Amino acid sequence: MSLRDKFTGTGIAIVTPFNEDGSIDWASFSNLIQFWIKGQVEYLVVLGTTGESATVHGKEKQEVFSFVAKDVAGRKPLVAGIGGNDTHEVIEGFKKFDLKGYDAILSVSPYYNKPNQEGIFQHYKALNAATPLPIIMYNVPGRTGMSVTADTQLRIAHELKNIFATKEASGNFDLINQLIKNKPDDFMVISGDDPITLQMIAAGAEGLISVVANAYPLEYSNMVRLCLKGDFDTAKPLHYKYIDIIASMFAEGSPSGVKAYLSEMGLCKNTFRLPVWKVSEKHQQKIRELMKTV
Repeated sequence: MSLRDKFTGTGIAIVTPFNEDGSIDWASFSNLIQFWIKGQVEYLVVLGTTGESATVHGKEKQEVFSFVAKDVAGRKPLVAGIGGNDTHEVIEGFKKFDLKGYDAILSVSPYYNKPNQEGIFQHYKALNAATPLPIIMYNVPGRTGMSVTADTQLRIAHELKNIFATKEASGNFDLINQLIKNKPDDFMVISGDDPITLQMIAAGAEGLISVVANAYPLEYSNMVRLCLKGDFDTAKPLHYKYIDIIASMFAEGSPSGVKAYLSEMGLCKNTFRLPVWKVSEKHQQKIRELMKTV
């Protein structure tokens, strides 16, 4: 199966479930994996931002990678989140993690340091030379503090052939249009924003790495498949059905919002690692009301 076949459609940036003492809740993790697979999504992204990757380190990170690979057992393609703001450390992660069972790596653009565009390109050039797997780059300026411009992403797409896709979460349609218009044919643009996925696919994106599909995998992945077929008339009611749900998942931070939904569904505990914290009781009540609508 080609990379395009594997990663067209809906991937989930999966949560990492925790117990009240902060340890990983492996039983809930296994139940969630079965829920997502039954939800017919195309692939899973492990230890991205939604998986609280910033507070899962070293040996424990390997345990998560290995657990998911074993539990999925080849039923879905897998993407490992390995990124950071220290290029050397990211490359060391490429070397030390056992990524058996994984098909690609998701690597966020460097955050906090605020490198210029040449620094971002050189970061990805170094990753391109060292990677054991194909890479999906990730532009999310709302979290990193720096956008990877269309020119830089196109330079990466044309010159760095181990980087086959971008998860584009800038929300900037000027950037998105230039990127889709001028990219190589074999380079994939994947939405990183649930609420504008329909519009991005209409513009030429090839799917989504989703937060909302953690809780609503079946209908949301069906919506994406309808968009990819060009059946926007059928897709639009599903798109609008989840607009308020999606907004509520981000209103008091993510993954706080999506775990609030999953806890209401009985799929995992409403627990996190600091500094992430659960949503307010007022917002939790709003979520309960929104859940009744779907």
